[in-house]
Amino acid sequence: MTKSESTPPNKPVVNGGLELGKPIIACRILNAILMILLFAVCFLAPAIIVIRNLSDPSIRTGGIPKGAWKLHRALSPNYARWAQQRVASNRGLELSTSDISGTEWPLFGSVFYLWATEALQEDWEAKKPAFDAPNIYAKDAIDAATALVIDPKQAGWVQQHYGTNYLTQENTFYRMLVISALTSHARLTGSREHLELLRSQVESLSAEIAASPHGLLEDYPGECYPGDVVTAIAMIRKADSVLGTDHSEFCAQAIRGFEGPRADKLGLVPYAADSRNGTAVGWSRGCGNSYVSLFSPGLWPDQAKKWYELYEEHFWQQGKVMAGFREFPKQITGSDWYADVDSGPVIGGIGFAASAFGVGAARVNGRFDHAYPLTAEMYATSWPLPNGTLALPRLLSNAADAPYLGESAILFIQTRSPENDVVIKTGGSIPTLVFIIIGGQLVIGLGVITRCIFSLRGWLKNRSRQVVMLQQAQFKGWLGLLLVTLIVLLFGKMLIALILLLVAQFFPRCRQLQKPAAG
Repeated sequence: MTKSESTPPNKPVVNGGLELGKPIIACRILNAILMILLFAVCFLAPAIIVIRNLSDPSIRTGGIPKGAWKLHRALSPNYARWAQQRVASNRGLELSTSDISGTEWPLFGSVFYLWATEALQEDWEAKKPAFDAPNIYAKDAIDAATALVIDPKQAGWVQQHYGTNYLTQENTFYRMLVISALTSHARLTGSREHLELLRSQVESLSAEIAASPHGLLEDYPGECYPGDVVTAIAMIRKADSVLGTDHSEFCAQAIRGFEGPRADKLGLVPYAADSRNGTAVGWSRGCGNSYVSLFSPGLWPDQAKKWYELYEEHFWQQGKVMAGFREFPKQITGSDWYADVDSGPVIGGIGFAASAFGVGAARVNGRFDHAYPLTAEMYATSWPLPNGTLALPRLLSNAADAPYLGESAILFIQTRSPENDVVIKTGGSIPTLVFIIIGGQLVIGLGVITRCIFSLRGWLKNRSRQVVMLQQAQFKGWLGLLLVTLIVLLFGKMLIALILLLVAQFFPRCRQLQKPAAG
């Protein structure tokens, strides 16, 4: 064949009688672009965001990190929509008492969100930055989160335990959430709408704790968790700022439920107790200690300092790869790999919840030598995306009933500040785990992007020898997958969208013609 007889460059390539049309070429190019964008967003961007967050001096010495503001602004509209939909449904009445993540998490997540919003509002009022205050731009989320917590339909599981007495008989955890939400709502909005309910809960719960034999009440029949009683006491004291009441004497006396014979073998607040005889049930645990250390400094500063020192002595673990608080004390062997609904995964002894809430506990107690490495690990493992979503906490939350629990908890943790008069201790270093995660993200992201570029170049260079069967069907299938991916993404189903996008990468299916034999 002479040069004049060769295929003109402006005509489609023909392979073995099959024309490689422009849609197929466009499909292949767009697939490569999508994969490059996907790995840039899901691997390179998280590494860059974590590096930027680690440069924020607030994670070393106090103050609210800039990342908390970004997360709050991204989370607020989503939280408002979800909470409004939850209140409008009867989902809370359909769940059994054994479904902890479905019953407790929606309400606990809402209280985390409200606590964090309060802290951000106080920070905004102190600094007066040039943007709307949280109680303005997040008003819908504040109202919706509060409505969810106090909605009787969301209390279906505690009504199964206590019937119509669910607001007047023990039920410490739920009533603490109600007091917390109503106090936050009043402080953020100035509304007096719920003050009657707030006052009745504060007075009835404080009277019940004071009248109890040992200063302990049950969360559920036969289940007493002292950490929830500590938080309830803290929230009763906090409500004084809204109600104009004074429960300082009650709070001072309420420490009786957590010291002396009520403490565990280490002198710490036990994870569980028998409220009827006032004895600890088993050992203290990391998830409970971090929780107690968040609120006890504002109630009993001297005792809180002792508790935190004991917590550090028996639970803090500094390894070669990562640092954190153990879920079980060092004295207990054989518990380095464990998981339950409160602790989350326990890896090499270090508890997921203990260390996550340990960030807030360390900040409140002025222990930034602990808060700094824990915050670095939290940033790296949360896998932040450019739109403000924290990928791993979102995946670990209950997608059906509490999709934003993880992010609202991290928001709460980041917005904790040292209590007045605590001694600030700085120091600590970034654990090796953080460098492994960042390095892995950069290597995978850059590696896949480079491979996509070279693969596309090779395909385009040799496209004259590609055969594609059923081109129209393949193109339509590919286009349909992309449209479904887009729709699913608009509904916030990121994992499903990611799977569909990866499936789309299998189109078009090509077969390369063999080179003709020599001679």
